[in-house]
Amino acid sequence: MNRIYIAGHRGMVGSAIFRKLAQDPSNIIVTRNRAELDLTNQLAVNTFFSKSNIDQVYLAAAKVGGIHANFTYPAEFIYENLMIQANIIHSAFKHGVKKLLFLGSSCIYPKLADQPMCEEALLTGSLECTNEPYAIAKITGIKLCESYNRQYGNSYGIDYRSVMPTNLYGPGDNYHPENSHVIPALIRRFHEAKINDMPQVAIWGSGTPKREFLHVDDMAAASIHIMNLDDDLYQKHTQPMLSHINVGFGSDIRIADLAVLIGQTIGYNGEITYDNSKPDGTPRKLMDSSRLNALGWQPHITLKEGLISAYQDFLKAGIR
Repeated sequence: MNRIYIAGHRGMVGSAIFRKLAQDPSNIIVTRNRAELDLTNQLAVNTFFSKSNIDQVYLAAAKVGGIHANFTYPAEFIYENLMIQANIIHSAFKHGVKKLLFLGSSCIYPKLADQPMCEEALLTGSLECTNEPYAIAKITGIKLCESYNRQYGNSYGIDYRSVMPTNLYGPGDNYHPENSHVIPALIRRFHEAKINDMPQVAIWGSGTPKREFLHVDDMAAASIHIMNLDDDLYQKHTQPMLSHINVGFGSDIRIADLAVLIGQTIGYNGEITYDNSKPDGTPRKLMDSSRLNALGWQPHITLKEGLISAYQDFLKAGIR
């Protein structure tokens, strides 16, 4: 039996990992909500690990948001994410956790990185300014895992890995009108336009940037796959100071085309306009997932299928 702690089990990714792991009766899943455990509190996190006898950790807890949220709350994004990561990784090590998977973000790569972005692009250029604090925190998470492996891997037998997902969407997403990512924000906007019979929907930016999207259930499956990879196989495809693995869908789409697809999914027939006064963000973000593919994993949920399930989740949530 494995005692597995999912940090952030109520978030979109954490809840997807929970659903997937719960299918195996040999897994004992340990969770704590925010009221029960403040992950920014070092003493509280250390106490939790000292009493819980954890075998594996999925570190999916994070303060997350879209362009508006990152730009408006930069101090909160860098502080809270740094504290969460440092507290969990260090306490896990102190209390004998051998296996840990840290979930990062594709925003770790330079704004103008060659496309598709390979793992080797990390720290080769300037970051996108709108989410730089969040990106720096996520880069730190990768380096924490690598540093603990390098110093304690052989002597303590720890194996801490990192995965970098592309833009995720699906059940459990945040549909806040301002602080959400592009797919949930557009789902809400098009839904409201449909039920209110609005003639137009305005999209932030020019619509020309391209983004890659992966359904969160595929992300959960990839995370568990990577966590359980044989050590020799994992090490064959990584390096001690370049150990993170991209998790992407394999293709991207223009925001303008995404908006049309979401409009069709929801059944909105009005006009789509673009607000060029709003920032576009990074021109293109496509992950090179060839390393993950070589490790035996491929995505299974198409964007069209995924948007249908995402809209069903939105309707089920009854958001007003």
